[in-house]
Amino acid sequence: MKLLFLFGEAAVGKMTVGQELCKITDFRLFHNHITIEPVLEVFGTLNRTIVDRCRWVFFEEFAKSDNYGMIFSFMWAFDDPHDWDYVERIKEIFRPYNTEFYYTELVAPEEIRLQRNVTENRLKHKASKRDIEASTQRILRDSKTYRFVSNEGEIPFENYIRIDNSFLSAEEAARQIQEHFGF
Repeated sequence: MKLLFLFGEAAVGKMTVGQELCKITDFRLFHNHITIEPVLEVFGTLNRTIVDRCRWVFFEEFAKSDNYGMIFSFMWAFDDPHDWDYVERIKEIFRPYNTEFYYTELVAPEEIRLQRNVTENRLKHKASKRDIEASTQRILRDSKTYRFVSNEGEIPFENYIRIDNSFLSAEEAARQIQEHFGF
């Protein structure tokens, strides 16, 4: 089994690139809003405990499956030790199943991410982003609160690629990932 961590700042294109990668590989996409949106809908607020419990069930059951691999897309705050621990806890679930781990970081400047914040695909799959003003303010605030772009050499893992997808289509970025890792 393979587990691809696909990470980057808000609205960088993680979900869309993941969707395209699924079209050309046997991966399944588990984007972070698959668990966020139902919690927001049912509880009216983001409850991280519930989101995490749901994710653990998905990870545990997927790890035991005979699927080729999973893409998990999320925002990784490199300046928050809890996020590093979070990634390690996910890997611990998959390790007993001889999972191979891969890491792809997508980067694009704020101006481009703000344009992507209002794309039809994003709004279709992420109801919480449909309040454009609130979503825009969250992007601006999060970028000032955490560091979601890694420093040179900070990612210590072998199977890592960083892609500036500012001017790439999601299909082109997915193809780069596929070719780089040989999926």
